[in-house]
Amino acid sequence: MSDHTRRHTVIPLVPVRPTPAPTEDVDPTEVERGHIKSKAGGLTAIAVTAQRGLGQMGARRSFATLRRINQVDGFDCMGCAWPDPHPEERSFAEFCENGAKAVAEEATLRRVDPVFFAEHSLEELSGWSDFMLGQQGRITHPMVLREGAAHYEPISWDEAFSLIADTLRGLASPDEAIFYTSGRASNEAAFAYQLFARAFGTNNLPDCSNMCHESTSVALAEVIGIGKGSVTLDDIHEAELILIAGQNPGTNHPRMLTALEKAKRGGARIVAVNPLPETGLRGFDNPQTVRGLSGVGTELADEFLPIRLGGDLALFQALGSLLVARHDAGEDVFDRDFIERHTTGFDEWAQHMREVDWDLVSEATQLDRAQIERVAELFARSRKTVLCWAMGVTQHRHAVATIKEMANVALAQGNIGRPGAGLCPVRGHSNVQGDRTMGIWEKLPPHFGDALDAEFGLEVPRDRGLDVVNSIRAMRDDEAKVLIGLGGNFAAATPDTAVTHDALRSVELVVNISTKLNRSHVVVGHTSLILPTLGRTERDVQASGLQGVTVEDSMSSVHLSRGRLDPAGPHLRSEVSIICGIAAATLAGRGSAGEIDWAAMADDYGVIRRHISRVVPGCDAYDDKVKRPGGFTLPHPPRDSRTFETPSRTALFTVSPLQMVSAPEGHLVLQSLRSHDQFNTTIYGHDDRYRGISGGREIVMVHPDDLVAQGFSDGSLVDIIAPWPDGTERVVRGFRVVSYPTVRGCVAAYYPEVNPLVALESTAVGSNCPVSKAVIVRLVPAGTAPSHSATDTLESGEDDAKRSEVAPHHLS
Repeated sequence: MSDHTRRHTVIPLVPVRPTPAPTEDVDPTEVERGHIKSKAGGLTAIAVTAQRGLGQMGARRSFATLRRINQVDGFDCMGCAWPDPHPEERSFAEFCENGAKAVAEEATLRRVDPVFFAEHSLEELSGWSDFMLGQQGRITHPMVLREGAAHYEPISWDEAFSLIADTLRGLASPDEAIFYTSGRASNEAAFAYQLFARAFGTNNLPDCSNMCHESTSVALAEVIGIGKGSVTLDDIHEAELILIAGQNPGTNHPRMLTALEKAKRGGARIVAVNPLPETGLRGFDNPQTVRGLSGVGTELADEFLPIRLGGDLALFQALGSLLVARHDAGEDVFDRDFIERHTTGFDEWAQHMREVDWDLVSEATQLDRAQIERVAELFARSRKTVLCWAMGVTQHRHAVATIKEMANVALAQGNIGRPGAGLCPVRGHSNVQGDRTMGIWEKLPPHFGDALDAEFGLEVPRDRGLDVVNSIRAMRDDEAKVLIGLGGNFAAATPDTAVTHDALRSVELVVNISTKLNRSHVVVGHTSLILPTLGRTERDVQASGLQGVTVEDSMSSVHLSRGRLDPAGPHLRSEVSIICGIAAATLAGRGSAGEIDWAAMADDYGVIRRHISRVVPGCDAYDDKVKRPGGFTLPHPPRDSRTFETPSRTALFTVSPLQMVSAPEGHLVLQSLRSHDQFNTTIYGHDDRYRGISGGREIVMVHPDDLVAQGFSDGSLVDIIAPWPDGTERVVRGFRVVSYPTVRGCVAAYYPEVNPLVALESTAVGSNCPVSKAVIVRLVPAGTAPSHSATDTLESGEDDAKRSEVAPHHLS
């Protein structure tokens, strides 16, 4: 959060030592309730930032680390992908509370060394919660869990590389290997990783984007020719209208609040669309301004639309219908010049909007028509509109159609390629967009494959590889035998937890390139490796000297990131070094793939960047451009020149049937979401401060009227059952009900605790993204959900997703 024109608040330094890693988990049986906060940020955010930093890093290390977050000469925050202001506009404290938590977790002084693994068996660690695992600290040595062993034990790097190489070379087909990537991997690591996988012979490159914004990538690529948003940070500041759908910026990308505050003070109107009244959409006490510290703050949303889960498609069709009606009445609400010069399909879309069924809109959205009409009025008056969205939109069965409908409204008003306007998918992971740019994608674009062949003398495979969901199926069906994870937490982040865990246990080798312990280290293959890597905060010194890596934010800006801390241990290696080491050992002697100079890339990341400049579109002179203060912005034809690289060379209006989520009588619709004390699967603590909930994570938020209808009271313990049409039902047990003002018929619970309820086969049409925001469930008193001796279960630990089950089921 920053504004260079305002007074900055410096976190005070006090002589506090880091706290030791917890040896007992938080007791989740008593959930404390407070008031839902009206504004995000403020003095409390400063206090929590200081507390978490001091508790993990100590005073001196906290100061040295936090002052370099998102600075030109510092490191890129690993907390989210929100873009940085121009270099001259950055604050001394260019970070938010949750970014500081992410940094504290990585820069912690706690350590997980071979002694730790000798003291704690796999069986014991399997019973620990995700919170407990993550709080133990940084992993310091390469470790191996051999088949049948009870404990991880140390292994040398050379032996680890040989083990991986021998296993990979012994596969019947390269397609029996899966190369998963987290969004925290740098561009250099991602480029080397995809090069290794393709030189080995497979396009099995699933990544975390498959589970979050894949629907965005598919929809936008079809209608505007590129799967990225079309705005810059300046566009947010200059907008007249900003609509935010399915997104909670106060927790998931808090620095966005500063941009919204700036837009608001410039006269922008803000519309929030969400099933829950999230604090970060209501108001903001900027902790770097006197106004914010005094509690006056800034009110953000002018309109809040409490929409039913899955109702966004209906909402945007309703808005389109109202705008078309105004257009037909002679009002100047559309950009006819843009439509005629740059688009195809307007007439068909407009006719479809004239036929919108308002009864179905009302049922799908549960919104009053009058409120939708007020929002349509804001669209009609605005000439600079930005549409923002996140996983509340992308993780639905009809997510691709919904995003296309949002694009329809933007295209009709000419809000692409215009300053202060555009489409703004807000990515949640710090370099997930950069990883895709660098080639981490199971669908290899032909031009990218041609460039790799020309640059490295290869013949890379062209067949479509496996995404996340299909990777799980392949492991389950014994069609994949090796999983290598470049960061992330595959075991916890994925859907259908019991099925996924059984699939992981069936493979021959699991390799995790990691900084800290997580669930993926205790859900093991026949053999499992943990390869400890440097974090963003740490110095990366290779043969040619100190290295920097690059990342791309949500708005296509690419810049250098340089850590300054001493590494957590002398045995750590960088992601690039690890990937190049595995690749060199695996590909030695294998024709042109074996001739790639992996050692040169590991010794000097500039070598990788020069390869990038000749392979990746828009990255010419990459090594030079990223060294400029603030880096550079990648080309985006729709934004830059209103050029659309679709088959018709125009932007496309599309027509989609109106769809909605329906639940049988007595059932509810569940969405998963983050608490304020987590980032993805990393759990920082048990305080969901803005929602007024603390003390536990096994909770389900239910509207008070639904509680009465279901026969429960606030604080009741329930089991959650998800019935599926295939005759199975999935169960999580022992969740505490929290009365909460969500939309009637809709409930919410934390991710990843309710991932077990998301069936592997429940994915978005066109993108195969898991449908985590629309799970049909019913609540029953705790202990009464059916139990079956033949169920698939997780580890025996009580905290491991509350003993998720998959059991036979028949809907009445």
